[in-house]
Amino acid sequence: MWSTAQNEFADALLDSGRSIPPMLTSHTSRTPAKRFAVYRNNVVFSLITALRVRFPVAERIVGEECFAAMARDFVVAHPPRSPVLMFYGDGFPDFIAACLTELPYLPDVARLEAARTHAYHAADAEPIEPASLRALDAGDLASAYVALHPSMRIVRSPHPIVTIWAMNSGETELRPLSGEEAEDALVVRPREAVTVAKLPPGGAAFLQALEAGTTLGAAAALAMRQCADFDLAANLVGLIASGAMVAVLACRAEGRFPQ
Repeated sequence: MWSTAQNEFADALLDSGRSIPPMLTSHTSRTPAKRFAVYRNNVVFSLITALRVRFPVAERIVGEECFAAMARDFVVAHPPRSPVLMFYGDGFPDFIAACLTELPYLPDVARLEAARTHAYHAADAEPIEPASLRALDAGDLASAYVALHPSMRIVRSPHPIVTIWAMNSGETELRPLSGEEAEDALVVRPREAVTVAKLPPGGAAFLQALEAGTTLGAAAALAMRQCADFDLAANLVGLIASGAMVAVLACRAEGRFPQ
């Protein structure tokens, strides 16, 4: 529980309209207004920089000035609750949605960027080899459970977020977008690097069912009900190629990887 003095200091730190906390003094016994102002600016600048690091594509889309203004408002409204800043800004995509309604795709692009941070810092696990699946017959495969990589994240969107992210991160060249369809993103770090891939039709529903502990057969059936174009073979090939699958299990295991 913070003391009254700590609360006053924290409130004044992020609100330039507040007066200097009365408990602060300098060696001259005067209130160090200039020093506190410098400290306040450094703190706010550091938090804005943390958001820039996590959301570089969002900044590129809206521009440095717009992003800085939006980030400053977020910092004031949502100061960090932890001294570890690697995940600071998880709520920033929702904040963007409220601020920039004229860019309806941007919050989901930011959610994809946030997912990349979580994937990067997730636990390690060794992806499965294709031979592990080839050793199973169709009956065994349908009743099997899949352990997914701890870093795996799925971001679903009615907008072409993978294409937009790729064009603005240097992965692909910029091009005009017209009539683009919804895209679901698979974010995973099978080894050193985080990868982002567009999931095939029904892929997100399939993976979410597997993640919830459903058998391969049941997950495929669910995906087919949601998407007539779902292709189980293509999704399994993509899942293995991405490194998002770490084991095929005869019985259900807790978590995303075998215990």
